[in-house]
Amino acid sequence: MEKIRVFDTTLRDGEGTPGVALTPEDKLIIARHLDRLGVEAIEVGTPITSKGEMKSARSIIEEGLRAEIYALGRIVKEDVDAIIKSNVKHIHLFIATSDLHLKHKLKMSREHIIQKSLEIIDYAKSHGLIVEFSAEDATRTDLNFLKDFFKIISEAGIRRINIPDTVGVMTPSKMYKLITEIKSVVRIPISVHCHNDFGMAVANSIAGVEAGAEQVHVTINGLGERAGNASLEEVVLALKMLYNKETNIKTESLYRTSQLVSKLTKVPIPLNKAIVGDNAFAHEVGIHTHGVLASPLTYEPFSPELVGQIRKIIPGKYSGKHGIKAELESLGLYPTDEQLGEIVRQVRALGDKGKVVTDAELMKIGKDFTGQNIDDKKLIELIELSVMTGTNMTSTASVRIRLNGKEFSAAETGVGPVDAAVRAIQKITSNLVNVQLKEYRLEALTGGSNAVAEVIVKVEDNIGNTFSARSANEDIVKASVNAMIIGINRILFKKKEGKL
Repeated sequence: MEKIRVFDTTLRDGEGTPGVALTPEDKLIIARHLDRLGVEAIEVGTPITSKGEMKSARSIIEEGLRAEIYALGRIVKEDVDAIIKSNVKHIHLFIATSDLHLKHKLKMSREHIIQKSLEIIDYAKSHGLIVEFSAEDATRTDLNFLKDFFKIISEAGIRRINIPDTVGVMTPSKMYKLITEIKSVVRIPISVHCHNDFGMAVANSIAGVEAGAEQVHVTINGLGERAGNASLEEVVLALKMLYNKETNIKTESLYRTSQLVSKLTKVPIPLNKAIVGDNAFAHEVGIHTHGVLASPLTYEPFSPELVGQIRKIIPGKYSGKHGIKAELESLGLYPTDEQLGEIVRQVRALGDKGKVVTDAELMKIGKDFTGQNIDDKKLIELIELSVMTGTNMTSTASVRIRLNGKEFSAAETGVGPVDAAVRAIQKITSNLVNVQLKEYRLEALTGGSNAVAEVIVKVEDNIGNTFSARSANEDIVKASVNAMIIGINRILFKKKEGKL
């Protein structure tokens, strides 16, 4: 079976997300991960735009990745020259073809854009570039003209044509029909590029593939202008699981790649996002948790491990005994049936008050009702902490930690003393476990200027395992660091016991 090609444009169209700006170093890191993920093509940007874009394109080319490296260019010689200068060998040329764009933006005739496109295609090819050509706003272009345009362009010696749904106005049935019409007049491969303005980008991309498109343009996490582009992870998994169509993507790396892109772009992933959201394989409702614990496929369409995720049973007001019992046992607590009933009632009561019950809070409740005293085991122990912070100065923290019987010290700066201290801890522990602070919550347990503060954190390792931890202290920084240390210890002991 021929695989569907994946053309990733996170570094170009994805960077068009309002508020996102990637450095050349960021782009290189993401490109490496995309290459390892298995995409066939990576669009790295538009070299004519800036020195940074030129630098990032060159550095990615120098990396010698397996994926084809593309750069975007208008049908303008200067754009092509910049791409030649960047050493990129694959060019993605485009011109708008809808009457709306021709009249109001380009102020060109249909005949003129055909002539100009052929001229620039010849120019690019004469310099050894391999061409993919897009008709911007194709889905609002007169169909007869679009067919004529693509027929002429496709016979000019290019590698592939691309059909963008530039403002996301298609439906799956319309996309299927459009690709069928275009396929009837061209003899080269077709690609689709769908935007998500009506939430249809993934469905439209798949409809394009069903109609015969051999390649999909996508971005990690669905990043892109306005409402974004078709999400790589959703398109790939839907093709695989629902349509029996394979790609070259190593799906077990999807979650890790998604997290990396989120971190570098500073765009958070919605909790309920399909495939890579933190709640994608999380279960709270009692009926669901009972079913999942008995047989995961009762309430999951596929195993979370397929995409590098893990299953989570979340304690809450809708939880049943089976789910809470399983979570307590994973924490080392074994309540009687009577104790379990009391714990479930307490968890539900907290939920009625609008309180989110973390595993740290569940452990405290479990200890209170069972009387079992399970101290957090310590592979890592904080020996010393000092911080410096103030107006008009960068916060600095130094920590001394005992790790596996040996002492280590580190200092770091950060946005405030807590961030600096967390960074210093991560600096020491990074070789043993790569842990990120996912969530941070601060609650005052007492009043006044010397109030006792309780810090609740959620930490995550590099494969998505998460643990909550809590600590209380009059010093917020100490409480934060202690909670972080407890969370790291829990991850390390689970790994040591072979449970992660």
